[in-house]
Amino acid sequence: MARYDRKDPFHQKAKREGFRSRAAYKLDEIQQRSRLLRRGHFIVDLGCWPGGWLQVAGKIAGREGRVVGVDITPIDGAIEYENVFTIEGDFTEPAVLQAVLERLGRQAEVVLSDAAPKLTGIRVTDRAREEACLEAVEASLPTLLAPGGDILVKLLECPEAQSFERRIRKAFADTRALKPKATRKGSTERYLLAKGFGG
Repeated sequence: MARYDRKDPFHQKAKREGFRSRAAYKLDEIQQRSRLLRRGHFIVDLGCWPGGWLQVAGKIAGREGRVVGVDITPIDGAIEYENVFTIEGDFTEPAVLQAVLERLGRQAEVVLSDAAPKLTGIRVTDRAREEACLEAVEASLPTLLAPGGDILVKLLECPEAQSFERRIRKAFADTRALKPKATRKGSTERYLLAKGFGG
């Protein structure tokens, strides 16, 4: 497990530049490489706490777009963009997904998820939690994502993540794995970018 280090340069940079987390730089790097997000997009962020991805997505989507984030942990204070909304809840629950869809107003062009389970260090438990998290993201797609839409999902290296990736490859026109430079040293996480949801 990667050790959290407050002296990490990306953590320090995020504090200086007003981002809620270093994860903002991961999404920004992926955006520069893939142009995943566009002005006017309607975007969902599953597991949005503490809000770094909401900041990046809200700025890119602009006034014409809308971003709705959901997390069990409440976001501390309002995000600075008027087009960003948050819901406190568990996105594994259908009622919460319906609330997200209603707040968005229509299905999204992009679903983001930087969510990760709370790790215990017990391998079997952690793998089961990662599997449950990914299955919840996958189950949300028919409700939240418009046909032809795209997703960006964090994966932790394990067989369950590989199984998820195989299923996603069948549901989307194009997929690729990415590891941003802002990923913590020693972390096993990577990101799956999938475009062209078949519905």
